[in-house]
Amino acid sequence: MKKNSVSLTTDSSRIIRDNDNLRDAYHSLNPGDLILGRIRLKSTEEHILLDLSERGVILFPSALSQLSCRSKTSQALLFAPQMLPHTRAIHDIHDMLAAMNHYQQAKISQVITKRDRSNAGMGINLWNSTEEVFNQASLGSMPFPFVMQPFHPNCRDIRIIVLGSYVEAYWRCNPDNFRNNLHFGGNSSPCQLTKEQWDLCQKVMARGKFPYAHIDLIVTEDGSSFLAEINLRGGIRGAKIKPDEYRQRLNDLHRKAEKDLSS
Repeated sequence: MKKNSVSLTTDSSRIIRDNDNLRDAYHSLNPGDLILGRIRLKSTEEHILLDLSERGVILFPSALSQLSCRSKTSQALLFAPQMLPHTRAIHDIHDMLAAMNHYQQAKISQVITKRDRSNAGMGINLWNSTEEVFNQASLGSMPFPFVMQPFHPNCRDIRIIVLGSYVEAYWRCNPDNFRNNLHFGGNSSPCQLTKEQWDLCQKVMARGKFPYAHIDLIVTEDGSSFLAEINLRGGIRGAKIKPDEYRQRLNDLHRKAEKDLSS
């Protein structure tokens, strides 16, 4: 958010663009007041988003999008129909035991886990069986919560950037690591989305009320596409768009939202 910025609309509703001013004005915010930009929250403060929404304060981006991009387990719930089949959010040892039975019944052996609040491929682990995950989790070496899903060894990765009318997609590939991450040796190339892939992106954005997004898709061996994760912001390494243009387009979206939501 832009620092030191609070203004009034014609009906005396406030527009807050700064996290410090948000904290100062928090208890006096009224229905119709607008908070423009992502709210900076600690990991135990997500309830603020619910409180503001319940009080009728308008958030842009939406409270749901801000909440879901902070937590991979929340995405596993919200976007379960768009994710790889058998993706599970594991919150405790009981979930882990249930998932083990489920994966055994589905004859799934190798799995990956994603730590809830870890990004840039740093929290992704590959396991030969759910039993290995259970052993680590039950001994306290694998912190809850996390997401677990089947491992597809030959899948590919597409990053899609959506900023209003600007849409860019590109493959991300790392020949030396199943984590298709450009920060650790991967490379990229432009990608033309299919209609089904674009429909998937739009469906996910609508479900999570994302006004703009960075979306990662998994393309499996048979050509099927599934959501890996979605975020409001992310790295643009490998993209054609440059940082200055990216910031300009994002600022334009915020200005348009301010005009539309405060009129």
